[in-house]
Amino acid sequence: VVTDATKKEAVVRIKKYYNEKGFGDAQVLVRERKDTLGVNQVILTFDIDKGNKTKVNQINIAGNYYATDARLKRSLKSTKEMPRISLYPADKVSVYEKNERSFGKYLGNFGFLSLSKTLDAVNPYFRYNFFTSAKFNKAKFEDDKQALVNSYNGMGYRDAAIVSDTVYKVKNGNLNIDIKVKEGRKYYFGDIEWKGNTKYSSEYLSTILAIKRGDVYDQDILESRLGRSVNPEGGSDVSSLYMDDGYLFFNIEPVETSIVGDTINYEMRVTEGPQATIKNINIAGNDRTNEKVIRRELYTRPGNKFSRADLIRSQRQIANLGFFDQEKIGIQPKPNAEDGTVDIDYSVVEKSSDQLQLSAGFGGGVKFYGNIGITFTNFSIRNIFKPKFWDPLPVGDGQRLSLNYQSNGAYYNSLNFSFTEPWLGGKKPNALTTSLIYSKYSGVYTPLPADSSYIRVIGGGLSLSKRLKWPDDNFIFTYGVNYQNYKLKDYALINNFTNGTSNNLFFKLVLARYTVDQPLYPRSGSNISFTFQFTPPYSGISGEDFSNESTAAKYKWIEYHKYRFTAEWYQKIAGNLVFKLAGKYGFLGYYNPDLGYSPFERFQLGGDGLSGQNFFIGRDIIAHRGYKDPYAQNATIFNKYTAEVRYPFSLSPTSTIYGLAFVEAANAWNSFDAYNPFKLNRSAGLGVRVFLPMFGLLGLDYGVGFDRYDPANGVTKFKDISSFTFMLGFEPD
Repeated sequence: VVTDATKKEAVVRIKKYYNEKGFGDAQVLVRERKDTLGVNQVILTFDIDKGNKTKVNQINIAGNYYATDARLKRSLKSTKEMPRISLYPADKVSVYEKNERSFGKYLGNFGFLSLSKTLDAVNPYFRYNFFTSAKFNKAKFEDDKQALVNSYNGMGYRDAAIVSDTVYKVKNGNLNIDIKVKEGRKYYFGDIEWKGNTKYSSEYLSTILAIKRGDVYDQDILESRLGRSVNPEGGSDVSSLYMDDGYLFFNIEPVETSIVGDTINYEMRVTEGPQATIKNINIAGNDRTNEKVIRRELYTRPGNKFSRADLIRSQRQIANLGFFDQEKIGIQPKPNAEDGTVDIDYSVVEKSSDQLQLSAGFGGGVKFYGNIGITFTNFSIRNIFKPKFWDPLPVGDGQRLSLNYQSNGAYYNSLNFSFTEPWLGGKKPNALTTSLIYSKYSGVYTPLPADSSYIRVIGGGLSLSKRLKWPDDNFIFTYGVNYQNYKLKDYALINNFTNGTSNNLFFKLVLARYTVDQPLYPRSGSNISFTFQFTPPYSGISGEDFSNESTAAKYKWIEYHKYRFTAEWYQKIAGNLVFKLAGKYGFLGYYNPDLGYSPFERFQLGGDGLSGQNFFIGRDIIAHRGYKDPYAQNATIFNKYTAEVRYPFSLSPTSTIYGLAFVEAANAWNSFDAYNPFKLNRSAGLGVRVFLPMFGLLGLDYGVGFDRYDPANGVTKFKDISSFTFMLGFEPD
């Protein structure tokens, strides 16, 4: 039924829609006419004039004596001023009386000048926020006004209030916003007493609270350190202290007992309640993944005491499986106060985690080349003969199966296979991995026959990973054995070694600690690993004198000891903006000076790190963005440092996309005598990463290699010291 109220409601909704888009002057008229094709029917026509977008020209704040305009404006998260470059100050027009700005007053503060004061002084003339939306939204402005008051509260002004505000048009058609505040007096925390606590002493709880007499009053800090709201500083809080020990029914109420002058005294009234025991664990949403795969990763188990830390760890374990949408992992405790138990409901949303790699290229000596690879991350061997579990292949047990083939015809072929069972035996997180490799690379190009010069490798490996309980259960220890057989035919690998075979039988030990919250877009945690790789000291065991042996005899069974250390840290700066810091080191040593360094297992530094044809000759390929070509081919030592700032554009399960800015410094050396940890090649640039479920990681970086600048050799142009790098399937070292 069409009534005047119906039409009015429609007009209001349309205006609201356009207002949210920044068209604050949108006009809507509704016309009604009879529908000649129907009985008792009408046609409504809405005439819409959206007008021009209304942007915020200037925000004037009056009455603020202790807080600067800049600080208060930063608290208005959704109401921002438009960019400005002008000799006419934007705050010249204001409803409320403000302190007069002048260059003389600015210089009068010379002894106390700071960057913030300088930016505040030039703000009416120059604003550099070119990438910030300045559209005005009335509803969001109301929320921002409360945020401004909260900002005052955080500075100790708990009586601060907005006395009045107004929004009006100025000559350029945009809006000025004037806000008048009353700051009130500044308050401080006084004495804090604890009542009702028996589990922990008052002194210990005060230490956890970390608020002492004389600290500036801040209601948000008090709430977060009590655990009544999210703690932006991280770390422990009073509620977590209790809830990690099973006190699910714990409650704390901060009560103001007195206000003496500018000092507020508190009494913390604690209700500890009984410890809760986990009764049932329920899991929903796992349409493809077997429930046992999720359940075995949980740290919350029936019969255990409730622990909030175990909930957080369980969520991290589920996210790191990679089978579910990381943004939609739900955890819902359902306490039962009558019997002191709690049920915990986990909910997940499945996503495709398998990866298909298809690529081709043309260039260099190898001309046309192609790559095809497929990785199943949630494979199930036991379901191979159960068609109902195929999607499109057998899935559900969390096993990983990977197959990759690269070729350019007769001159380069590489085949890799690996399989991982993450829970060998099904009772403990002991991961068994097997791998096989075959590669053949020709040292000549068309028209010479491919078999006239080549290097070929055949090999395989077996490793077992075990989650440790000490020092904590974030540590993983991996041990394994690998064998590779190299055959060279007229291939110039190193001097005097162009024909023959080499055998590389080595053992690898890896101690790692992994606390990254999620694999695709980490916001917190670290990934630290130390790798020790070594062969038996054949020359020492045999006692043979190799000083006069041929090169082919020396390298019949290669021997070495090799060390790698990698550390990566992730820290959330604000919102989803993340800072990453990484350091990587490598060292190759030898047992026998007569044999020297092994021709294999060395480090190659520079380029994109994706030189697939190089890995099979036993090099560790280390990328360096901004340096398009490798500048160290056979190094025995390398150092690399990286710092990145990342921001996501999409975190949906269908595509994870984020941009990044980076700085890097790295170098490699052929011997310890030449090692200089302070001589590093520097670079900086921008990049983007796209993770698509079926194609894995795609990446593009543009870097500038500062140390490529070399006037003596004519390398002076910007294009000569900068380069693009691409990545496909994985993030290179």
